Formats: sequence, C-alpha cells, structure tokens
Amino acid sequence: MAPACYREHLPAPALARWVECFWQVQRYAPAIDWAVPPDGCLDIVYSRDLGLRAIGTMTVEQRFHYAGRMETVGVRFHPGMAGALLKLPPVVLTDDSAALEDVWGSSARQLRRRLDDAPSAVDCLRVLERALSSPKQASGPVERALRFLAAANGIADVDWMARQAGLSPRQFRRRCMEEAGLGPKRLARVLRFRYANRLAAAARRPDWSLIAASAGYFDQAHLIRDFREFTGRTPAAAAAGASSFQFHHLSISASGAAADA
Repeated sequence: MAPACYREHLPAPALARWVECFWQVQRYAPAIDWAVPPDGCLDIVYSRDLGLRAIGTMTVEQRFHYAGRMETVGVRFHPGMAGALLKLPPVVLTDDSAALEDVWGSSARQLRRRLDDAPSAVDCLRVLERALSSPKQASGPVERALRFLAAANGIADVDWMARQAGLSPRQFRRRCMEEAGLGPKRLARVLRFRYANRLAAAARRPDWSLIAASAGYFDQAHLIRDFREFTGRTPAAAAAGASSFQFHHLSISASGAAADA
C-alpha cells in the first residue's frame, strides 16, 4: 500500500474562476519530513486532528511531520484568486498559516462544527464547497494577468503583463504581491517549477534536459538552480524522494481523477 492516497475533485462551475480543486488525502502511516514544494497556491485545509487552517503561498519547500494515520481535506485556490473568498490579503500568509477562525471568526467556528460532524471525507468536501460563496466582482486586469500567467505555467514576460494590465512594473509587482502572496517574477518561477514537476511525474524516466526545454528554462543548469533553491535538492533527488501529493497537482480530468502519493 502506498503511504498516502490523494484525490482531487473539480469545483462547481460557479467557483471555477477562483478554485482550482478540492482535494482529499489519506495517510496510512506516520510521516517524517513530508515535503510540500511551492506551487503558487493558497489552500484552506481541514483535519479532525489539526483543525481548520488557511495555508499561505510558499516561497520554498516546507516539511511537515505526522505522528500517525490522518485524513485531510482542502480547497486549493488558483494563484492570486484566494483573496476574494478568504477576505484577507494573501500576502499576510506567505510562508505561514493561520487558524481560519482568526480570519472568518464565528463563521469558521460554525464551519468547523459542520466538518467535525461530517461522516466522511467526501462529505467534508461538500461542506467546504457549500461554505464558499462566489464573489460578485467583475474580473479586473490584474486578475486576468495572473490567470494568463498561471495558464502559461509561468512562461511569460511579466513586464509585458504589467503593460497589458495598464500598470507600471512596480505597481504590478505590488498588486501581484498583495493578491498572490508572491511578486510576479517569483510567482512565474514557482509556476514554471511546478510545471517541470508535473512533466517529470508524467514521465516513466524523466529526461531533465527535455523537461527544462519544455518548461521554458534556458537550459538544464537553469532548471537545476531553481530546484536547488526551492527544494534544496537536484531535480532527480527531488523526484526520487517525492512523497508529497503536491507533485501531482492538476492531474484531474473532467470527471476527477486519483493519484497515489
């Protein structure tokens, strides 16, 4: 049996503008140094042991320890899209987390009680989805720029994006930092790194030179530098030791799909 089983579920169409996926993971054994690499996203995470928390965008890989079996569910927002639903500037959570009660107050306490009463992980996901209301605000130029950057897997000229948004590079950096928790150049690098991991996970024997070219790196050395900065390891070592379900993001199909971590 794999040490963990991870599944992703598509959001309802009304939430698809902001939510990348809902997810669940079952860990069957204790985990030491469970590696979670940066992905440009902010999550709301719930487990009966750890409670309900907002997990901010990460600049580098984080490691976690779990004492035993655990079932966790969560909602992952598209890069830069969490603020409208969280009602908190994502930048305040970068490389950090907060109890959702500190953000939402009594509504988070009520949500926690509903999640505690849910009989299964799937029911927890339904409770989470019902708790999110689609914002009524129209799509603005910064949101559209961040959507373009995510769709391009970080392979984009951020100064050109700033011009398209009608902002100076400095203004765009500030807005991107506020809304995504990372500056645009850092976010682009994280998204490119994420894409390289997805390509490696899909390959039986990763060809890192080919992956570097496909993911928009100048060369393989450029890819290696990013992997060392984000994980402290070479690409091959990171892939060989990838215990984290995060390496399998965006593996969902139109009906939802599962990935063992």
